[in-house]
Amino acid sequence: MDMSDMFQVFRKEVEWAGRKLVLETGKIARQADGAVLATYGGTTVLAAVVFEKKPKPGLDFFPLTVNYQEKAFAAGKIPGGFFKREGRPSEKEVLTSRLIDRPIRPLFHESYRNETLVVATTLAHDLENDPDIVAMIATSAALTISGVPFMGPIAGARVGYLDGKFVVNPTLDQIEQSTLDIVVAGTKEGVLMVESEAKELPEDVMLAAVMEGHRSFQPVIDAIIQLAEHCAKDPLPLTDPSEASKTVAARLKSDMRGKLVEAYAETQKLARQTKVGEVKAEAKKLFEGNEEALAAFGEQFGNLEADVVRNAILDTGKRIDGRDTKTVRPIVAEVGVLPRAHGSSLFTRGETQALVVATLGTGQDEQIIDALEGEYREHFMLHYNFPPYSVGEVRRMGSPGRREIGHGKLAWRALRPMLPSKEKFPYTIRIVSEITESNGSSSMASVCGGSLALMDSGVPMDRPVAGIAMGLIKEGDRFAVLSDILGDEDHLGDMDFKVAGTEKGITSLQMDIKITSITEEIMKVALGQAKDGRLHILGEMAKGLGGARESVSQNAPRITQFTIPKDKIREVIGTGGKVIREITETTGTKIDIEDDGTIKVAAVDAKAGQAAIDWIKGIVAEPEVGVIYTGKVVKTVEFGAFVNFLGARDGLVHISELAPRRVAKVGDVVKEGDQVKVKVLGVDDRGKVRLSMKAVDQQTGEDISQQPREAAADAPAAE
Repeated sequence: MDMSDMFQVFRKEVEWAGRKLVLETGKIARQADGAVLATYGGTTVLAAVVFEKKPKPGLDFFPLTVNYQEKAFAAGKIPGGFFKREGRPSEKEVLTSRLIDRPIRPLFHESYRNETLVVATTLAHDLENDPDIVAMIATSAALTISGVPFMGPIAGARVGYLDGKFVVNPTLDQIEQSTLDIVVAGTKEGVLMVESEAKELPEDVMLAAVMEGHRSFQPVIDAIIQLAEHCAKDPLPLTDPSEASKTVAARLKSDMRGKLVEAYAETQKLARQTKVGEVKAEAKKLFEGNEEALAAFGEQFGNLEADVVRNAILDTGKRIDGRDTKTVRPIVAEVGVLPRAHGSSLFTRGETQALVVATLGTGQDEQIIDALEGEYREHFMLHYNFPPYSVGEVRRMGSPGRREIGHGKLAWRALRPMLPSKEKFPYTIRIVSEITESNGSSSMASVCGGSLALMDSGVPMDRPVAGIAMGLIKEGDRFAVLSDILGDEDHLGDMDFKVAGTEKGITSLQMDIKITSITEEIMKVALGQAKDGRLHILGEMAKGLGGARESVSQNAPRITQFTIPKDKIREVIGTGGKVIREITETTGTKIDIEDDGTIKVAAVDAKAGQAAIDWIKGIVAEPEVGVIYTGKVVKTVEFGAFVNFLGARDGLVHISELAPRRVAKVGDVVKEGDQVKVKVLGVDDRGKVRLSMKAVDQQTGEDISQQPREAAADAPAAE
């Protein structure tokens, strides 16, 4: 059978940032509502979209699920572990799922409530082009041709900053050298999502990078539109708001708006929630017995809440808690709050609070990550936890969700650029942020608390880092940018714009837009306002701790780093690890040995650490002629004694060198196990060492080789 009879393939190619991007549909996953195979360079991702054709009754939210998954075969690998198949999603897969979800979610029609699933699968990875951008583009194309009411397409691009110039879609190697790693996604009209890590870049460079990314992916959007013109399915018909919805909205506005305004006048979060809940319960009674009206009630009450909060801010400049648009809530920064922790802080900003703890470990504590790009070790970890009590809720607790992983990664990106290099500070660092109260941007509280905990533990950070969350209310041409947003402002607003950095510049920027686009002017205002807020927060943090402590915590292990010759590594490890195991068990230390001969000895007890260091140095040291050492007699023979004097090094004390007199029997002077002092006389061509005891005063350890020998008359006659 001819392939053309079996498949109706549609294909679009475009040159983009020096590489070919190919979009193809019609051959793979034909039973999905939309499926696109996207290839960029040598990286290929398949995105498939399916959706229920009818909404589930009673849903007041959009049930969208995005799953990005990597297959080990994409890089020619077999998964590790016993099962030899892909398991639970990795951190990279979770973060990429969120990266795709965030820009597409606002673009579905507001009346669309059908369950929708996106699955993006990496099928090939050329180890140059990151699959995340390719997956985002494949998803956008699949949605655009699927018939789902998606107001796209979108596209995304990664932007690097090398030698003062922007580089679109840098390779993985270029990213390592770049001072910026930013992903920008959006539509033809504007930017919808930003995720980034930077090395203290100024606001104008970050804004220019966002706009460069937006400009760069316009040809990709055009390519998706051209593909859709040939193969897109008919769009799913949408239902207009029911008469019941219109009736409920009008009744709520006329009867309940005033009471809702009064409820939102309460500035304390829990009290405000109680009052709003009472108004909602009263409002619901208006529609008792009308099932159609009750089905529309939840959404319409939410719309009224948004109307009340948003217009109050635009009309008066006053927010829910009484602040103006630029004021940051009161901050209390404390350090050293946990006595046994290596470093700890309690950062409180209004009704948001993070208890953050830093722990310092050794190379043995590094996280081993098995990525498509290859296995690597991570020496800085940040784990974010959001227990239900932090928002006064009762719900089941489980393993960290996507939100917790995403918030932790954002804080990780913000702090990492300010950490010392592994060579300068050879510790493995773990931060745990426990959110103990939450009302607005606990991820930025984790950045502030994390910076304080790191400095409290003695990590020599270049500069403290602080973060702030900005919001946006936009109605027509009117807009207000809000500093340090509350949870309700995040939920009811149009933007979540998080900026972290130092007094010198930005280290991380994350932005999510809920409306179809945002202008460059609004972003410029938000960045400027965020800088003012960040500097204020840094000043408040300095009241708790202004910089890193001079040394690491006394509870943390002291790590001493030195180097030995590579050809001596085997001697330090010993057969089957016997020697290194004996050193660690005897001294109670942790020892890391790297392939280049770097040794790291970690010990809480300074004496134990020094004992291990001396032991290792003794093993690798070469005996120096004329130097006096302390050793142990390990064997006696007729012609002398063998002394272990330098780690595993043995040497011979000839019978004539045992004492400053004639010796008849070796046993008359020494026996096995004796501690003796010896002087190195020489080393022959075969590495055998000649030692002398008679050249050393065995009491004082002084060299007496130049002093006259005892009288022969005092010596016993030779047999």
